[in-house]
Formats: sequence, C-alpha cells, structure tokens
Amino acid sequence: MKLSDFKIGLEFICGPFWWRCTDVGTRTVTAIRLVEDDPVWYEGPPYMVEEVVLNEAELDDAHLIEEDHIRASIAEARSSGHPNFPHEALMRMMEARLEGEPYPRKGLFRFDRVRADGEILHPYAGRRADDSWIICFYLPFMKEWGEMQEVEFIALPIAANIDVKQRAAQSPQPRRI
Repeated sequence: MKLSDFKIGLEFICGPFWWRCTDVGTRTVTAIRLVEDDPVWYEGPPYMVEEVVLNEAELDDAHLIEEDHIRASIAEARSSGHPNFPHEALMRMMEARLEGEPYPRKGLFRFDRVRADGEILHPYAGRRADDSWIICFYLPFMKEWGEMQEVEFIALPIAANIDVKQRAAQSPQPRRI
C-alpha cells in the first residue's frame, strides 16, 4: 500500500499482524496492533496498547485483505532471488541471539547490507569486543559466516531488492521455495 491509502481507523495486515491506523505522517503511519479480544483496549487516543510507527518500506507489504497479502508474499518469494536460509544456518543464528550478550541496537538486525563486491550480509548477532561491538553475519549466497566491526558494518549500504536480484543473477544455484 502507499502512504496515501491510509487514513485514521483503517485496518490492514502488515507482516504477520492486523493493525489499525491511528495517525498518518508524511513518511510514516502510526498504528496499533490488533491482538486483544476486547475492543476496549483499542479506544483512544491515548491507547492502552502500544502505538507503533511503520515506515514506507514496511508499508509496501501492507494489504487490506489477507488473500492479497498471501499472494504478494508468494510473488515476492518467487521473484526475489534470495536463496533462503538452510535449517542449520537458522539454528546457529537463533542460538547466537539466545546465548550471546544482548546487542543494544536491535534495529540493525532488520536490514541486510551489501558489500562493494555485491555480496549480501545478513546480520544476526553482536558481541562485545572491549569497548566496541562486532557484528556477526551470514552470507546467504555463499553459505558462509563472517564478522565485522559495528562501525564498518553500519557504513555499508542497506541491501535493496535489486541488490539481492543482482547477486542472485551471479549464482547458478536453484532456488527453493
């Protein structure tokens, strides 16, 4: 959906949740997640449930009906070029997040990065090294692991869909959906 599609009170699906729009900004939408059974929780403002700010990138995945959301997810999976994550990689990433020291800036894990050579880096954990942080990442196309100083990692550009597609074009490996 586009930002212009939103108005206060509009209910929509974004990610795995249903939301109700509570405010529309110039580049964001504020919404409450619809998870409570009793509608009294949604009376406001002020609201008794947390209002969340959704940005333009997140709203690209918003839909008015669940069927459209599912169709869009299938189409994205078929066309993205992303090689997906093997079970072993997912287990290693989850264990690192659970067993390691909590990384204080979790928003960093929301976005893959792209190196100058076009390789995609998927951050999954951080570990303290003296007075700085090391970011642990997985390279999904190469199926390899790496680490980098946080300051170097955040200097890399955020990977866009076109970066993933360009990297996929370099790999002859078949995709699994």
